[in-house]
Amino acid sequence: MMNEYSDNLLKYVNDPSHVGFIEQPDGIGETGLDGGNVGNRLAVRFTLQVHRERIQKVRFQVFGCGYTIAACAAAAELCEGRKLQDIAGVTSAAINQRLNYSLPAERSYCAELASEALHAAVASARDAARPVAVQLVPEQPDGSPRVQKTDPLYKALLAASVPALSQPEIEDRQMFACLLTVASQDSWPLHPALGLDERATERILATFFPSFDKTLLERYRGNKFPPLPDINADVQTLLQGYLDTEASVQERQAGELLVRILAARASYPGHLWVAMGFFQRSQLSAAIQRHLPRLAAANHNNMRWKRFFFKQVCELNGGVLCKNPNCGDCSDYSLCFVDEEEPVLQ
Repeated sequence: MMNEYSDNLLKYVNDPSHVGFIEQPDGIGETGLDGGNVGNRLAVRFTLQVHRERIQKVRFQVFGCGYTIAACAAAAELCEGRKLQDIAGVTSAAINQRLNYSLPAERSYCAELASEALHAAVASARDAARPVAVQLVPEQPDGSPRVQKTDPLYKALLAASVPALSQPEIEDRQMFACLLTVASQDSWPLHPALGLDERATERILATFFPSFDKTLLERYRGNKFPPLPDINADVQTLLQGYLDTEASVQERQAGELLVRILAARASYPGHLWVAMGFFQRSQLSAAIQRHLPRLAAANHNNMRWKRFFFKQVCELNGGVLCKNPNCGDCSDYSLCFVDEEEPVLQ
């Protein structure tokens, strides 16, 4: 949350002087955008304008949290005007020092993302501006669901008896079985991991899994709770704007639940449908179509959902997430759009 940011961090988060993309850069470096991990983690891109081995101009783009934005802004400040050979000293430690050591320990990787992308841009400048992409840490393979239909908790949830349901309710029951299963794999208490309070979680269990033994959920969670990923308040506000004000009370309540869950799970690295515990992306699109039809209609070009959320937030705030205004001509097209549906993995 923004109130957890120090004044020094906020200064860098709100500094737009190095945000953007340099057309025809002399160096371009990326982290989190390569190979099988495309779109599967926080992404950072640095572009450089270099003259006589000295960085004249630096710009960065971030698809991630405020801590990463602050780290990139500090890294840009540290390197602009310096010779390429001196950038080796712009390490994650140097970035954190520039931020007055205000990055929380669990967010130290944000400085590493900034440092790695910057060094990749320098390597690119030394190699005829060929883009350089690096991996920071191994992540969940792209397109691999976290929940399988053979998962014991998932099977136990759907095995619980329930009164007769309509087809949309049956689909919601499967959706919540996926969500409860994936959240139970996380290191946090169940309801905040889903962006819900305890009452909302209890209502889901009572509605869709009334005979389920809730003590089973405790078996799937650890006892140590690191800080939860920050929920982006702008994303949540954006999604709330797509609620149908003319819907019935029941339908609106279901939409509000989904908005809170989407905002919470969008704060996790990786594809949103994977973070939701779904088997394939089409389940996410179907859930949004059921409960947030105006949102489904707005994403008429089938952009990846999390990318769509942050792109809209960025544009509403006067920023530009994209490096090319024409999606069809952009080299990052595959990051943003889905050409083929992911297969169902069981």
